[in-house]
Amino acid sequence: MKRTEIREILAKEPVEKQMVVKGWVRNKRASKNVAFITLNDGSVLSSLQVVAEVEKIGQDLLSRIHTGASLAVTGVLKESQGQKQKVELEAQEITIYGEADPEKYPLQPKKHSLEFLREIAHLRFRTNTFSAVNRLRHNMIFAIHKYFHDHGFYNIHSPIITASDAEGAGETFHVTNLDLNNPPKDEKGNVDYSKDFFGRKTNLTVSGQLEAELAALALSKVYTFGPTFRAENSNTKRHLAEFWMIEPEVAFNDLDDNMDLAEDFLKYLIRFALENCREDLDFLDNRQKDAEKSLPQNQRSAMGLIEKLEFVRDNEFERVTYTEAIDILKNSKPNKKKKFNYIIEQWGADLQSEHERYLVEKHFNKPVILTDYPKDIKAFYMKQNDDDTVRAMDILFPQIGEIVGGSQREEVYDKLVRRMEEMNISTEEMWWFMDTRKYGTVPHAGFGLGFERMMLFVTGMGNIRDVIPFPRTPQNAEF
Repeated sequence: MKRTEIREILAKEPVEKQMVVKGWVRNKRASKNVAFITLNDGSVLSSLQVVAEVEKIGQDLLSRIHTGASLAVTGVLKESQGQKQKVELEAQEITIYGEADPEKYPLQPKKHSLEFLREIAHLRFRTNTFSAVNRLRHNMIFAIHKYFHDHGFYNIHSPIITASDAEGAGETFHVTNLDLNNPPKDEKGNVDYSKDFFGRKTNLTVSGQLEAELAALALSKVYTFGPTFRAENSNTKRHLAEFWMIEPEVAFNDLDDNMDLAEDFLKYLIRFALENCREDLDFLDNRQKDAEKSLPQNQRSAMGLIEKLEFVRDNEFERVTYTEAIDILKNSKPNKKKKFNYIIEQWGADLQSEHERYLVEKHFNKPVILTDYPKDIKAFYMKQNDDDTVRAMDILFPQIGEIVGGSQREEVYDKLVRRMEEMNISTEEMWWFMDTRKYGTVPHAGFGLGFERMMLFVTGMGNIRDVIPFPRTPQNAEF
């Protein structure tokens, strides 16, 4: 008989129908005559209660079933006699696929800390929290592709191995197949990368943007969605060494078009989550509230998860220039009373998360788009204004701070060359990028959304290591 998934069963009215259910045991309660087994198959947050009578199934088999075991249960779906569930499966036959030693299995039916679960990331999918997070992650991936497909974008696979550093930061992971114990050397005693696999020095990509620009200047509307890598020795709750980026790029768009696209895109993702993942969101909302009960009032989230998502969905994003934001921050009470960790003293300061959250959560009480940043704190490819600013934009969300960064790109060849020379970026090595400004250049714009940052916002989780299946951080590449 074909297996029926639990999500399909729970969507039905009780029927006297025989079926086969397969999954993992979350819990088992037993008395002299009957055992109640909580079975979950990952298809949905809720589990199915299996009622197994000792007389039908046998005491020997039931005694081998513990939390963590995997089962196939053939039975009849009936209306539940208990109040916690509408239906239950009356077992006729049980097959044990894999047993779990109750003395050694680490996921017993009790609360576990997130820190502990990171140590057993190979098993944490089996918890309610991480099954909910990963179902949401899947739905957000689907929603991203659906949004761009429905809006006429083409997906581009940008290279994971590249010779460029899109941000110019130099914090990259090197890729080589040279013998590290005895690498070839040139006449000056430096490593001779011409003998390497690609004939030059290469690294893992930090962004797919530059390649997306090349495609946009022929296909008009493209996006990349792939892994990116930063070799920053950062152990914060907001940073990973390996993460996923969504980067649309649109020919003929200016900064205003870019802001419109980003706002519409983010609201679409939030609406999709609210409409399609409500059970998981409700669970994570309650989980966040329970976790914060023991915290002082000033450390609790200003809004619950559902409330926060609806807040962003329902509010127009406030558009403010960097210069206006600096004036607001300089005159704010936290700045005047030196409550900020980084005091804002003058124009040109690089805004920190505490400043971004103040603007969103305290001053405007809505999502904020900051524009026209000083060129000295932004990347070389951004469109230059007539003053010392560039046509950049950052979108700020409550509890997260910056979630999107983007800009109108500099399409004028001579201006781009001058800016690259100022920042010591080789125009010779970037000849292919420069060609797009020589042959049929057009105004264009794009942005990057860090997928795990978005997942932090959508799930309400407090640490970015808990919204990606296998986090890669300094000194950690387990699993």
